This record gives sequence, structure tokens and C-alpha cells, in this order.
Amino acid sequence: MTEIITVETTVAAPIAAVWRAYVTPEDIKQWNAASDDWHTTAASVDLRVGGAFSSRMEAKDGSFGFDFAGTYTNIVAEKLIEYDFGDRKAKVEFTPSEGGIALRVTFDAETTHPVEQQRSGWQAILDRFARHVETKTAH
Repeated sequence: MTEIITVETTVAAPIAAVWRAYVTPEDIKQWNAASDDWHTTAASVDLRVGGAFSSRMEAKDGSFGFDFAGTYTNIVAEKLIEYDFGDRKAKVEFTPSEGGIALRVTFDAETTHPVEQQRSGWQAILDRFARHVETKTAH
């Protein structure tokens, strides 16, 4: 049985800004990295059920890179995104909360890396997303 991992953060910004930053390729390239020595060099989004998305993630020193890609299976504007990536599934929930928008990502763990490593990597990306949106909306 596949283990399910959940990561979450609260973004102090309006839902429209949070949603837009999550689904806009130019924004994705700015926030989609787990650490400062990684970056996303390309991103594409076809935001519709059956539409595809892809992000090219690479180590800044050029030593390693991979494509994170999948297909959207359910979209409720400013509330929910569900997608398949490979044989795994993920769900992203956008919920108004005290202090902004609670963002929760739930996904199927893979078997190559330890669960805690996966959780911390996805959490780091989500934390970077929150900082990106809050900095962008503060101006």
C-alpha cells in the first residue's frame, strides 16, 4: 500500500494571487525548488481536466535534472487541483483561513527515497511558494 504524505502552509495573500502563482509558468519557475542550489528552468501548464503540466528541475551546477510532469484530473478554480504524475496522485487544496490561504498538498509517496526526505523536499518547495507569493503581493 502506498503511503500518503501531506505538507501544508499558510500564505498571507488573497486567493486570486495564491492561485495565479501556483498555475502560472513564470511564477512556477521562481518558486519551484526545494533548495537554493536547484531551480526550475522551464514550466508549462495546460490548466484543464486532461491537460498536461511539466516543470524541468535542475541542480544549478548542472549535475542533475529531471522533469516533473503529469495530467490534471480535477480542477475547481481557486479551491482544488488534482493530478496524476506517473502512477501516483496528488491533490492541492486552497482553503481560506486565519491569516490568508491554507495550502495543503497531499500526494502518494514513491519508493526510491525515504518518506521523510520526500516530505521535507515538498515542504521546502511549499514554503518557498509562500514566500514568493507574499513578497510579490507586498509590492
